[in-house]
Amino acid sequence: MKAPNLSEGEWIVMEALWEQAPQTASEIAKSLQPGTGWALNTVRTMLTRLVEKGAVVAEENGVGVRVFSPAVKREVMVRSESESFLNRVFQGAAQPLLVHFASRSNLTADEIQQLKQLLDKSVGKTPKQKS
Repeated sequence: MKAPNLSEGEWIVMEALWEQAPQTASEIAKSLQPGTGWALNTVRTMLTRLVEKGAVVAEENGVGVRVFSPAVKREVMVRSESESFLNRVFQGAAQPLLVHFASRSNLTADEIQQLKQLLDKSVGKTPKQKS
């Protein structure tokens, strides 16, 4: 299954579900309200959209209340969003993306070392073919 495209608000709801699932709409709304100001109906609308997109599944719990769980793993969504961003903004080229972020970030020595290790591991790998 291809990862669905999510709005920023839908990502927020998904983060709540990835953190803890299953949850009722009320539970999600209560946890998100302080940071977003969203009412229960707003959360319900987003949950309906997420179910329609296949990102969330809804089931009835033992007492007949609808509970929601993610249907897509966070890692799958992050990979899809990353690839979309890379293609949209950098025409699929990773090198300009890496240069852009490395030159504009305040990386610690440890983070730089981790990046070097990742780059060293990638040397010798066959590059992905562009489709």
